[in-house]
Amino acid sequence: MLVALFTTPVLPAPGAAADPGAKEAAAKPYSGRPVHFNGWAFDTCEAPSVATMKAWRASSPYRAVGVYFGGRARGCPRQTNLNKQWITSVDRMGWFLLPVYVGSQSPCVTVTHKRPYAIGRDPWRQGAAEARDAVRRARWHGMIPGSTLYLDIESYDVGNRACAARTLDFVRAWNRELRRHRYVPGYYSSADSGVAHLEWARRAKIKDLPTVVWFARWGKKPSLAGEPSLHPRAWMPHRRIHQYAGNVKETHGGYRLNIDRNRIDALVARTWE
Repeated sequence: MLVALFTTPVLPAPGAAADPGAKEAAAKPYSGRPVHFNGWAFDTCEAPSVATMKAWRASSPYRAVGVYFGGRARGCPRQTNLNKQWITSVDRMGWFLLPVYVGSQSPCVTVTHKRPYAIGRDPWRQGAAEARDAVRRARWHGMIPGSTLYLDIESYDVGNRACAARTLDFVRAWNRELRRHRYVPGYYSSADSGVAHLEWARRAKIKDLPTVVWFARWGKKPSLAGEPSLHPRAWMPHRRIHQYAGNVKETHGGYRLNIDRNRIDALVARTWE
């Protein structure tokens, strides 16, 4: 953990619902400097127990973990273990955190069970509102400004121009609002859909794009520099994560999990000292 350098109040969004962690968060100092990690990470649908995290910290190669901290389209919305105490415990063990927000999805999402969560007709307003929800949840979990929060947009039909445009507007609004609250926007998607679309937007000089890109391309060797959907210098250096395998069962220290594997050289969350 980094020691905060100066004090700046963190204000809730205008009209936002009361956040149980906001008063505490506003009273704490923070430094806007992001935290960087280079190494191996895993993510799994539901945050593992503290005992599991301790065992994996001692015996696995992983040092960063993806946690699904919010969003209406989360696959595991209950998250029995995930709370501020869990965040504090794993942070003290030396884990780096990759907070993932699975909110509204593209109207042309290719995964059938995500279609009920389609982005509506006002993607700018909806994206900003969900970003404020992500900020409130991050604060409640003890992840402070300067943290990178990752928006999960599942694979969608980028050939559907109207749908792709609505999806990108939602993402841009989420990014812009997150930055307004001093959080760093990250973006997770399939390399051949959402990430390819993002690269097109970058080439077109469209603004409000994410700071960090987390691309899913399974069945390939872990590589941050060789992704064909991205220009070699785009989101480089220290701004990429490659999810290179998924639904893999691993056992470490006697605890078995079903995980996705990631190679990371990117920004992660910050937590209270």
